[in-house]
Amino acid sequence: MSADSTPRPLPLLRAMIDSLDHDLLQIMARRMSLVAEVAAYKRAHGLQIRDVRREREVLDDRAHHAESLGLPPGEIESIFRLLLRASRDQQAALRTEVALDDEPRTVAIIGGNGRMGRIMERLFGELGHRVLVVDVDTTLRAAEAAAMADVTIVSVPIDVTDEVIRAVGSHVREDALLADVTSVKESPVAAMLDASRGSVVGTHPMFGPSVHTLQGQRVVLCRARGEAWAEWLSRTFHARGLVVTEATPAEHDRAMAVVQVLTHFQTQVLGVTLARLGTPLLETLRFTSPAYLLELYVAARHFAQSPELYGPIEMRNPRAADVAEAFGRAAAELSDVITSGDQARFHALFDEVREFFGAFTVEALEQSSFLIDRIVERTDTA
Repeated sequence: MSADSTPRPLPLLRAMIDSLDHDLLQIMARRMSLVAEVAAYKRAHGLQIRDVRREREVLDDRAHHAESLGLPPGEIESIFRLLLRASRDQQAALRTEVALDDEPRTVAIIGGNGRMGRIMERLFGELGHRVLVVDVDTTLRAAEAAAMADVTIVSVPIDVTDEVIRAVGSHVREDALLADVTSVKESPVAAMLDASRGSVVGTHPMFGPSVHTLQGQRVVLCRARGEAWAEWLSRTFHARGLVVTEATPAEHDRAMAVVQVLTHFQTQVLGVTLARLGTPLLETLRFTSPAYLLELYVAARHFAQSPELYGPIEMRNPRAADVAEAFGRAAAELSDVITSGDQARFHALFDEVREFFGAFTVEALEQSSFLIDRIVERTDTA
């Protein structure tokens, strides 16, 4: 455009951008159609959904091409990472990793109208299995469904999990599978082994029901009785894009004392402290840093959910008291260091924890910077 030419009107420019965006969506839809063909080929030839080498080639090529066009390669790579994830999710929904001769099973979800129950219904349903949903408001009762099902999944609140297991366990056939999705494992697995004669597997999806995709989400699997069904369940989770971590019930609960109990405990301490300090939340947001906002989002998300969910996760873990005690000691020590102004002790604590994290600090800096950038770009700063 020459220096004396009249700029095009803003509404026209926006309309042109809208048109281009719609063209982009059409191209993405065409891309997904090709992904469906890829899924059919992979299923016919027994190939896995994820090809890490191919993904790396795609990301490098798109970033290089973006740079040649004057586009920011890092941002373009982020866009294509999302596209690749969506592609994997579509391939999983198309049963790419389900063998053509795999027999569909009848899966009963006890608590199927709950939020996690609906995730389980979607997971097994999309893989071609017949799903029976049982809940307090369904005509179909738990014992009846368990007797008909090849697989019975108990997806109820922790406080009643053992009770439900005892009620349905005897109805599970000896050639069938009984499993649960509870956040603690030692007690439910013991209850399933005692209440039933069938195969038993304890599972714990390490994600909440609000996730947008199952791709890359982690699930813990505790084999208890019946290797054939444990293998089937592991393959099923893999086929839907989940990452399977195997552990004994004791190993699981020991890890959850840190991964869940400690994490939830520190979030709750932060929330209670903020609520009682007397400083209005909106006032702090006027001065927020990205790191504070990230912490605040985690805390507010936590307290927006149900205490009936988080209380039992912490209270039923057999090592919760140890975690709470260790947290209290660390908080008291750090409080003494800060209030006394002892920089030398503060430095020593930093060194101790930095040594504990080791090389993980490099990944932490990179990934947290990415998260902070995403938060800043989505925040209304007007």
